[in-house]
Amino acid sequence: MSVLVNKDSKIIVQGFTGSEGTFHAEQMIEYGTNVVGGVTPGKGGQTHLDKPVFNTVQDAVVETGADVSIIFVPPAFAADAIMESADAGIKVIITITEGIPVADMIKASNYIKGKDCRLIGPNCPGVITPEEAKVGIMPGFVFKKGNVGIVSKSGTLTYEAADQVVKQGLGITTAIGIGGDPIIGTTTKEAVELLMNDDETECIVMIGEIGGQLEADAARWVKENGNKKPVVGFIAGETAPKGRTMGHAGAIVGGADDTAEAKKRIMSECGIHVVNSPAEIGKKVAEVLG
Repeated sequence: MSVLVNKDSKIIVQGFTGSEGTFHAEQMIEYGTNVVGGVTPGKGGQTHLDKPVFNTVQDAVVETGADVSIIFVPPAFAADAIMESADAGIKVIITITEGIPVADMIKASNYIKGKDCRLIGPNCPGVITPEEAKVGIMPGFVFKKGNVGIVSKSGTLTYEAADQVVKQGLGITTAIGIGGDPIIGTTTKEAVELLMNDDETECIVMIGEIGGQLEADAARWVKENGNKKPVVGFIAGETAPKGRTMGHAGAIVGGADDTAEAKKRIMSECGIHVVNSPAEIGKKVAEVLG
């Protein structure tokens, strides 16, 4: 069992022939990910990295049976790429692009509601099920197969947490980078829920940051749903000044509950094992799994 992507996923790359798309598609293929083709309007019929290029997502789906898409399309066109994927019947749409205008994301997010698809991102590192499929920009060698799921707003901290878990002699079921923008597809709560319902995941690492309510919502959901599996939590941005965006567009303290302190308090009250430093994540996971 894995969530979102596995060795049977058929992946297409939107923005396939651009420099980012090419670089990361190459890494994904090298990792063993089942990339079945890519989309670059106007280049349909060509071959790139020994894979077919299509003009539209619809063409790619018809020809290859693709069910997962990863988007490396420039910010101005990325929301359209998301909506095109949803229209074509792609089930998991992973959007790496950073800097998509908020108004565009609101439109895309409303558009895909009610469609049978799940959006991950934007402004995220992607999703990896180790040794099966890497659909993103994460360094694959850090991840080993195991029984710990990771949900994170931060790309770098996803890799850091995975590295620590592996150094404890454990491994990862699936790591989901949900992205750090104000408007994202899959929330922390939804990602935690996916891993809670996954038979192979025995512990979940939840990495959040200042700004917004996502971690608090996830923590309350964990408490209400019986805490079936231990959750280890970390919140980045403790020293960030109020009212200033830090790193991620969504990382801004707008109210009393947005601070790292408040989020950590809520998480602890909900039975989550909160660590104060990212350096403690691996040790805490090993401890709760005993």
